[in-house]
Parts: sequence; structure tokens; C-alpha cells
Amino acid sequence: MFIRTHRAISRPLLALLLLLASTTCTTATDMGPPPPGTTNVLVGAGDIADCSSSGDEATAALLDGIQGTVFSAGDNAYGDGSAVNFAQCYQASWGRHKARTRPSPGNHDYQTSGAADYYTYYGANAGEAGKGFYSYDLGDWHVVSLNSNVAMSAGSAQETWLRADLAASTATCTLAYWHHPRFSSGTKHGSTGSTAPLWQALNDAGAEIVVSGHEHNYERFAQQAPDGTADVVRGIREFVVGTGGASHYDDLGTKLPNSEAFDGTTWGVLKLTLSPGGYAWQFVPVAGGTFTDSGSGSCH
Repeated sequence: MFIRTHRAISRPLLALLLLLASTTCTTATDMGPPPPGTTNVLVGAGDIADCSSSGDEATAALLDGIQGTVFSAGDNAYGDGSAVNFAQCYQASWGRHKARTRPSPGNHDYQTSGAADYYTYYGANAGEAGKGFYSYDLGDWHVVSLNSNVAMSAGSAQETWLRADLAASTATCTLAYWHHPRFSSGTKHGSTGSTAPLWQALNDAGAEIVVSGHEHNYERFAQQAPDGTADVVRGIREFVVGTGGASHYDDLGTKLPNSEAFDGTTWGVLKLTLSPGGYAWQFVPVAGGTFTDSGSGSCH
């Protein structure tokens, strides 16, 4: 197994690197949200940094060449989302894009009590500490980052907040991301039924896209209703993008009815080009990877 021993750096050098990262990175969000009528890029993945893998370094190299806002779909720093994991495993790769990253937490991040070090590392970019759900606008798109590690049931604080947030939004199009996928054909974890109330709230509000991680593979679904039946009129398109670099789960089980694309051997990032009234997607593989996936859709 390849071990990145160069990441075991001294505390003074680590502090210097963290300072440089926080002062030299800039992003469009530093200058306020992009105005309506513009086209914006949202790019990222989940299941990212593990010191025993070089995958996150390869996916971070992709981000180096893609402008826009970076998202994370959870499990940012393995194995337990500790300050050490973020400093030694995440900071040297995706950490250089920290200033333009709007993350969501995963179950590994919560292996440190309350994901405390996750909230400390990302600061205000992770929303209110301890909650893990927040929203922002990119042009004509309303983007919601949710937390699938806390209560999601109908009437929970998160579900109630989500419905109010969606009702208050004046954006034409809506996208959400969180860690555990509502639907997945993978056999390592599979679908997560407890996320259904979040999907229902988004569907009721006419959302277009949901992105998740957790399964360390890529899968794209056709537009679906909350119960998993095809719905080309009001359905949500889901992407599972657990391809940030931690490891691969090449374990496709019985393919779910609306699954349209799957790959379990390629690290990469999902690039979403969000335009007024529509979107385009592209799975960008790391150097040497051959799998890709692309297409486009319209807002409801």
C-alpha cells in the first residue's frame, strides 16, 4: 500500500502551510454571490482524503484546472475526521481549494465527536457549527448543503428548516447535496431510506439535482420521484460521486431501475455547469482514467 509519509510534517511547517492556504486562495464567493443570469460551475466529489491513498491528490489536481465553487459530499478526511486527518491528509490536496469549498459532512467526519474538527477546519464555509445544513445561491440556482448524519425525519429541525429555506428561495433552479445517497445500486452501502424526507421536501419544491457520496463509485440516475419511480416531469436527477480519492467500491449489485451510468474503478470529480434554466454535467476522470459521463437537462 502506498503511504504518503511526506504528509507527516512538523507542527510549525503545518501552521505555515495552513496560513498560506487561507491567505492565498481566492474564489468568486469571496466577492459576493454571482448575480442571476450568469452561468456558474459547481465541482466536487465525496469520500476524499486518506493518507494511505494518493487518489485525493489526483482529484485535487483536476480542481486546479477547474474554476468555480467546490462542493464536498462528505467523508472529507479519513479515517475519523480529526484535526490530524484534516491537517496531514486533506490539507495538502483539496485543502488548497478550501477558500472556495462549500462542504457537507459524512459519517467518517462524525467519528470525531459531533464532527467538531470538521466544523473548526471549514469555519463559516460549513454553515453554523453543529448543524451542517445551509444554503447559498449561484446565479439562478439555489444550492443546499444538507447533513445526513443528524435527524432527517419529517418534522425534524433539518427537514423543517429545509422546507422553509426552499419556500423562501426565489431562484429558478435548485440543487442539493449530502453524504448518504437516497438511491444507490452499490452493495457496500446501497440506498439510504432515511434520507427520503429530504428528497420529498426537495421534490415538493421542484428541485432538479441531488448529489451524494458514501458509495465509493459513480452512478447517475434518470429523474425520479421520492419513491424511486421514473418521473420525467418533476423528478430529481441523482448523482452518486464517492470518487474523491479514498478508495474504490467496484461492487455493482442489481442495477436499480432508473440507473443510467455506473463506474466503480475511476477517481474523478463531477463538474456541473449551472446556467439560467438548465444544467450540464461531466464526470472528469483523473489522469489516466478513461471513464467519463456527460449530458444536460432543463430546470422544471
